[in-house]
Amino acid sequence: MESPAPPSGGLKRFVPLLILGAIMALVFAMGWHKYLSLKTIGENYEVLKSYIASNLALSLGLYILAYIVVVALSLPGGLAMTLTGGLLFGWQIGAPATVIGATIGATIVFLVAKSSLGEGLVARAGPWVAKLREGFQENAFSYLLFLRLVPAFPFVIVNLAPALLGVRLGTYFTATFLGIMPGTTAYSIAGSGLASVVEAQNKSHKECLAKLVPGSGQVCPYEIDTSQLVTKELILAFAALGVVSLIPVVIKKWSKRHATV
Repeated sequence: MESPAPPSGGLKRFVPLLILGAIMALVFAMGWHKYLSLKTIGENYEVLKSYIASNLALSLGLYILAYIVVVALSLPGGLAMTLTGGLLFGWQIGAPATVIGATIGATIVFLVAKSSLGEGLVARAGPWVAKLREGFQENAFSYLLFLRLVPAFPFVIVNLAPALLGVRLGTYFTATFLGIMPGTTAYSIAGSGLASVVEAQNKSHKECLAKLVPGSGQVCPYEIDTSQLVTKELILAFAALGVVSLIPVVIKKWSKRHATV
């Protein structure tokens, strides 16, 4: 009897996933992800603004590269990064740069998941996944646009799921690029408005440090509160946009149903 042919690509198809996982593990092990915070940016705000003023193109390139890495490695801190883009570059530059970085990073995740897990995982998952995949593919752009627009769905999951559901690269890239624009722009505008907050916090922090008595055990907390940025109204607005993105799907299904009557 002839032995069955080995799976296409064999273990080689898992190499990109293993590399990505190893880098992610290294980042968490070294604690580098902890620097992805507005506190870090705020404490170095004056230095960063001065450097950007003298090296705008390089600074913008580094920011986009950093955002690509953050998204590709699925690190926490995406909101802080988006706010930082608006804070340091202004929302007019920060928002487009963030959209570019996030889209490229998400596409890397998509390609790695698709090549390493996509077909093989679906083949082992059973018929219900195949049925779900078929339904998703039929209206992939609208469904993916909905998932991108509504912030209730974790960005990491939305990056991975389409790869397992057979979404085409062009559809994924376009829906991601367009879908994250509204939220990115909104948070970039919010970030650009944090300049006065950061400057006031830095001033009060320095004054606190100057008053500290050595050996007293007192500390000067440093915190930039962003809890008020994510409002119920903002989430509802994104949800409304998500509903609009599904209108073509509803119309298509309604037309099919009445065509068979």
